[in-house]
Amino acid sequence: MPSQIRVRRVYDAPSPADGARVLVDRVWPRGLRKDAAHLDEWAKDAAPSTELRKWYGHDPAKFGEFRRRYLDELSGAAQRKELGRLRALAATGPVTLLTATRAVDISQAAVLAQVLGQEVESDQGGEAVCWAHLVCPECGAMQSEGHRPGCPQASP
Repeated sequence: MPSQIRVRRVYDAPSPADGARVLVDRVWPRGLRKDAAHLDEWAKDAAPSTELRKWYGHDPAKFGEFRRRYLDELSGAAQRKELGRLRALAATGPVTLLTATRAVDISQAAVLAQVLGQEVESDQGGEAVCWAHLVCPECGAMQSEGHRPGCPQASP
């Protein structure tokens, strides 16, 4: 049974239901003291590159392309290692992926939560990025779950 993986803002008060609290941003959140974050880990290597983060700028219109590029970045050696650590952590209990962004549903934390929540079969390579081909390049949704409203790839 897979563990529960949640996504929250790092600025929100910790909850007992959070389980392991993992920051998945590359840069430290503004105005937050390290002792006030109540983190168990800071997974910098799971965060998007600075270039990708700056290009994206949390523009909802760019989310599909951001997701595609981010999944591609997750195929790097350091990123695969970090994904393995996060999967191992999730196997022990609840994990909350934390980000400073206001729009958590279109953040790297949301993408990571979906990747980590996928069942990985050993005959499919065992890496979360093996699922990248299942992501709609237009809306960023997993194609097996259906497209987001307004996606040009959605059937009429």
